[in-house]
Amino acid sequence: MDQAQGPAQHMFAADTASQSLGIELLEAGEGAAALRMTVTPAMVNGHGIAHGGYLFLFADTAFACACNSHGPVTVAAGADITFVAPVREGDELVALAKERTRFGRSGIYDVTILRGEQVVAEFRGRSRSIGSTKENG
Repeated sequence: MDQAQGPAQHMFAADTASQSLGIELLEAGEGAAALRMTVTPAMVNGHGIAHGGYLFLFADTAFACACNSHGPVTVAAGADITFVAPVREGDELVALAKERTRFGRSGIYDVTILRGEQVVAEFRGRSRSIGSTKENG
């Protein structure tokens, strides 16, 4: 993956929602991305495990970085997530996003969320390019 400042890095730099949760963009480029997040006490639900919405947001951010790595402004057309294992406060997670296919203005991306080597969630996102620059969006 490309370490240079590309479209995904510029998009992430303006993503205050993800950054306010401590999400870090490790790398992005060529339809892929890797991000890291540590589960904070504010992310834990009444069952003592990470709220699924935070895991979805984390995977969605990785998806956004991967699908925007090509340049045209791209947004989610839909997504779903499967929670595989519970996540707890203090867990350090990595989200690995990978492009599966692009066709026309659409694409399909898979994101795996890992705690160490253990898969804790799988996400599939469907993207749609809406323009060549942010101003066209």
